[in-house]
Amino acid sequence: MEISEIIPHIEVLIFASEKPLTSPDIVELINNTFGFLEERISIDQVDAAVNGIKEKYDSEFYPFEVKESGGGWQFLTKKDFHQTISQLNGDKFLKRLSNAALETLAIIAYKQPITKGEIESIRGVNTDYSIQKLLEKELILISGRSENMPGKPLLYVTSKTFMDYFGINSPEDLPKIREVLSEQLIEGTIINLDDFTDQNVAIATETPSNEDQIDDLAALENEAFDTEDDGNFSESDNFEEDDENSDKDPA
Repeated sequence: MEISEIIPHIEVLIFASEKPLTSPDIVELINNTFGFLEERISIDQVDAAVNGIKEKYDSEFYPFEVKESGGGWQFLTKKDFHQTISQLNGDKFLKRLSNAALETLAIIAYKQPITKGEIESIRGVNTDYSIQKLLEKELILISGRSENMPGKPLLYVTSKTFMDYFGINSPEDLPKIREVLSEQLIEGTIINLDDFTDQNVAIATETPSNEDQIDDLAALENEAFDTEDDGNFSESDNFEEDDENSDKDPA
């Protein structure tokens, strides 16, 4: 069967599915639909068909797209229409995770599988409530127990719902910590000798040094304090103008 013939069937399967469909899921469903026994379609054919569907809905004409998220393919509305569709879902779009829950979720996402004790050692506070809320929202799962730790504590990992919620296909798609921190780094200024012209050097040469400025200040202080031959301060010199004014009759 030609790929063009199976594209509509793959498209409708992705559209009607309540959960993300993986390529193997689609292969099995298509083969079951047509009863293929000998010439079964392959994953490569399905991937080629899905790529064709993606290109179709990438057009600005459509308000939704086919995207690999949550471990499989699904139809998602484009972000430009979030404000419009949020009116249909009411409070669902207004609910947000608390900062404590987000911190706990971030630790699990980057350190999974991880125990509650390890999470608390990183955050420095009790995480019972945050973990419980994340479990209720199905953003994390219990993947088993740590066989190498005393008491064999539970191990927590992120779920497919988490990947679907954040629009990623696997934990490997999360931004690297180094990439996040690199945006906060301040690069040093690189100075090239070519940037300095003869004019700049001349101006810098004419600029008085700190020692010259200190000498100038000392000279000003000496002028402010008039001294007699014996080197003692003469108050009459400072108040000479006042004495002259005192001899005059007041107006």
